[in-house]
Amino acid sequence: MNHLSPLLVQSSGICAERGEGSWLYDGEGRRWLDFTSGIGVTATGHCHPKVVEAAQRQVATLVHAQYTTVTHPNMLRLTDRLYEHLPRSLDAVAFANSGSEAVETALRLARQATGRPNIIAFTGGFHGRTLAAASMTTSTTKVRSGWHPLMAGVCFSPFPHSYRYGWSEEETVDFCLRELDHLFLTQTLPTEVAAMIIEPVQGEYGYYPAGARFMQGLRERCDRHGILLIADEIQAGYGRTGRFWSHQHFDVQPDLLVTAKGLASGYPLSAVAGSRALMAEGWPGSQGGTYGANAVACAAALATLDVIEQEDLVARAAEHGDHLAQRLDGLKTEYDCVDEVRGMGLMRGMEIGQGPRQPDGERAAALLKAAERNGLLLLRCGTHGQIVRWLPPLTVSREEIDRAVDLFRDALEDTA
Repeated sequence: MNHLSPLLVQSSGICAERGEGSWLYDGEGRRWLDFTSGIGVTATGHCHPKVVEAAQRQVATLVHAQYTTVTHPNMLRLTDRLYEHLPRSLDAVAFANSGSEAVETALRLARQATGRPNIIAFTGGFHGRTLAAASMTTSTTKVRSGWHPLMAGVCFSPFPHSYRYGWSEEETVDFCLRELDHLFLTQTLPTEVAAMIIEPVQGEYGYYPAGARFMQGLRERCDRHGILLIADEIQAGYGRTGRFWSHQHFDVQPDLLVTAKGLASGYPLSAVAGSRALMAEGWPGSQGGTYGANAVACAAALATLDVIEQEDLVARAAEHGDHLAQRLDGLKTEYDCVDEVRGMGLMRGMEIGQGPRQPDGERAAALLKAAERNGLLLLRCGTHGQIVRWLPPLTVSREEIDRAVDLFRDALEDTA
């Protein structure tokens, strides 16, 4: 018996007491291969020794240095280390605790800097659960329902979901760009739009890459109309897709970049990066927060970057991601219920359906329960919960990938 809110429903029946690398363990010593990574958070695996050592050392020195009151060395070093991986034009960083907070920080800055009221978001996007972030989210209704009216000033344009539409990528991108131009004629003048916000590889809706031509089409329209382009890299960034940032696949640079999740290997930390000139257009006092840039979280983030660089995890995500995709494509040829596999790097989504574009959330749920019984932990997403997502730590081994796919094949057999 406990007093946890009944609205916080766990997707598994596991009570994890410790983690190590790609594995979670309960109090009885049972273990599960964790291909959720805490929804992409434990990018360096559970309890990486270098991250643990950095956090332990920092806890004994300074836990909380409120960053609008004083600075601290970890925060200052982290801004410099992040800049080494950012587009050169993004030379200023603001910190917060969560992805939602960082999204709202970027939104506030965009409106203040441009003096414009409106935001364009894209269908299927997930940007967070707080009011403004939820107002820009359409991955599922559960994030938005029950507390309308939400924030005004948000317009939605189609994201290129080729699978959903049943079109080729070229046809889908043509349609989506036409609809974006139509939006400027029907929903908002471009001169009233502060920013467009997009996940270059969508997460919660089903691991859809936006594609180069679509992203470049957004960049061209933003440049033409003086609109800021915000890249939400919270789930897809930080090496997850085989490039350090997912937008790098598409040869596009954003004006603002939002990151969180894998940033500090499980410690609460998020960030917004922009140019110093753009940041200076925000209003004084508009950035900050009690716990932002916590000293322990920043120490963990610095160690996380060390691990990513020293273990070459970005290239590893690309290589192991290709292997994972090949193994999952093999399951698609074997089992009719696997309708599509898509994504990039170590961020793959598997559509479970009763037929082409016929989502089967019940089968996906049964598959996850069977996989859990077999020793594999996975998550679902998508409008019907029909997508099994494969999100292992960037440190995952090829052998662990093969083991996970074999365990999932057993689950497919168990639920046939």
